[in-house]
Amino acid sequence: MSHDKVITVLGATGTQGGAVARALLTDGEFTVRAVTRDVTSPRAQALTRLGAHVVAATLTDEGSLRRAFDGAYGAFLVTPYWEHRSPARELAEVEHLISAAQATGLRHVVWSTLEDTREVIAADDDRMPVIGDGYRVPHFDVKGGAADALFAKSGLPTTYLLMSFYWDNLLTLAKPQRDPDGTLAVHLPLGDTAIAGVASDDIGQAALRVFQQPAETIGATIPVVGQYLTGEQMTAALSAALGEPVAYRPPTHEQFRSLGFPGADELGNMFQYYAEFPESYLGRRDLQAARAFNPHPLSLTDFLTAHRAALGDAEEPR
Repeated sequence: MSHDKVITVLGATGTQGGAVARALLTDGEFTVRAVTRDVTSPRAQALTRLGAHVVAATLTDEGSLRRAFDGAYGAFLVTPYWEHRSPARELAEVEHLISAAQATGLRHVVWSTLEDTREVIAADDDRMPVIGDGYRVPHFDVKGGAADALFAKSGLPTTYLLMSFYWDNLLTLAKPQRDPDGTLAVHLPLGDTAIAGVASDDIGQAALRVFQQPAETIGATIPVVGQYLTGEQMTAALSAALGEPVAYRPPTHEQFRSLGFPGADELGNMFQYYAEFPESYLGRRDLQAARAFNPHPLSLTDFLTAHRAALGDAEEPR
């Protein structure tokens, strides 16, 4: 097949990259070069069986990235911030990606990004702590601030995919827990505000259509979102999927930040940003704009029905 049809997918065994790789493979228009650190992993082997060409590369090795991009038409780029939680390292990874993309002449780069929350959270706003070197929500702020600016300055033909909360989190980190009183409950500090969410598979569908429409998407920011839902609406969907009432018991943002696990302070700030700055978070994720690139996203109800087995049996009291 012509090199014009090769798309290199970073993080192809992860949530975003995996969804993009599967969508491209299912559609069949593009050849998929799936990038991972371990080509022998079960997820990498599954992509091979689906028809991907799996290659090894790391974001700290620009030479490996150049080899992964060489001869490709385009690439889907994502950084694994949560593996190291270092803004400086993430920016170094972005610089390697940009340099390798420039050197190999990629003609369409799709960059997975978020907004810089500091655009709406004033420096003297004391509702949430400052983290590290002046960040509020580092995994948002680094991408939407310095990283987006680096892509814009690079001259690369870039589409910016603006991500949302994954419904997939309700199967893992935010899975309903059995409280001491026996009630299944979700404990996310969302308050009463709706948040923008999306099933990870719909990230792949949006990226596919972006690659298919370069003239309309290069230089644009495309929101990836399925629905706006409140905590109560999310637990109603979980109740229907599990066949048992699920309560919504939101802690305060400060309570969540004090849980003490790695990144609790950052996630607490993120949820506070969702809850207290909806004009920014929801305002950037217009549902109609998203539908232009993914007309039929999975509702949370349909997503949970499809993944009912991942919810498993209710956990015992904590």
